[in-house]
Amino acid sequence: MSFSPSPDPTLGDRNSCDAIDLVIVPRAVDLGEMTVRRALPSIERQMVGPFIFFDQMGPAEFLTNQGIDVRPHPHINLATLTYLLTGEIVHKDSLGTDMTIRPGEVNLMSAGKGIVHSERTSDHLKQSGQTLFGLQTWMALPEDQEEGAPAFTHLGRTELPVIDVEGIHARLIAGSALGISSPLKTASPTLYADVTLSAGAQLPVPAEYIERAIYLLAGEITIDGNRFSAGQLVILKRNQHIVIKASEAAQFMLFGGEPMEGPRYIWWNFVSSRLERIEAAKEEWSKGMFDTVPGDEEEFIPLPTDKTRPRLAKGSD
Repeated sequence: MSFSPSPDPTLGDRNSCDAIDLVIVPRAVDLGEMTVRRALPSIERQMVGPFIFFDQMGPAEFLTNQGIDVRPHPHINLATLTYLLTGEIVHKDSLGTDMTIRPGEVNLMSAGKGIVHSERTSDHLKQSGQTLFGLQTWMALPEDQEEGAPAFTHLGRTELPVIDVEGIHARLIAGSALGISSPLKTASPTLYADVTLSAGAQLPVPAEYIERAIYLLAGEITIDGNRFSAGQLVILKRNQHIVIKASEAAQFMLFGGEPMEGPRYIWWNFVSSRLERIEAAKEEWSKGMFDTVPGDEEEFIPLPTDKTRPRLAKGSD
């Protein structure tokens, strides 16, 4: 028998406590119509489970004749998941989908071998204005599903299960937790939930998902006596049963899942386990080889002139 003592947590260093692996402050990214907070990928960590991209959209206030106009653009080998807290977005894609997403609903678009989509504000909301606030995430696909057929799934607010007990209000977007399961089908084991805690409430986070993280939207929570506030991404350590306590009313996204079987390359809107697939997708888009979006064929986003090599993204070691 041997004994190897672990170092004591450093006073004031939240990354050194037993529950926390890493704390990331998202960077601001100007997309033109609005600024987003990009938590993943970051220098410190590129992936959490299958999640390779995590953006907080807004809150952004659009006045009359304003809105988002994300022209048709391509994706490969990934799935995008959009979840709104306020506002609306009209999604159209090359499968012929024309779907307006509203608060509490979810859009899951699996790009597979290739898909093109646009995201815009509807004409009637441009006339009246709106506040837009939500999350858009990308999830890498397992290698054996990267080149599958593209697909789109929309689930309405009432289709996502909700738990409301002892100061915990949670809408489960994907996976299983707190005794409930989401009907959303994901390519790999995935956890994604919108959680609101009343002041003083506690949420146990079991270790059944290998990689887990919390993104704070509002309020303040404590984990292992360490305080976290809105705008922070808190990555939890593996194999630790963790309890989240609300110092005040708080809202956060709890997410994670099974890590990918290997790293992923990411460049512009392309994600793949194979560098050559990224290069092929660049050529296909520049030559107009992707399908078009019915009803939104007149515009598109050109291939960037950025000559940098695709970034290699991986989860925790």
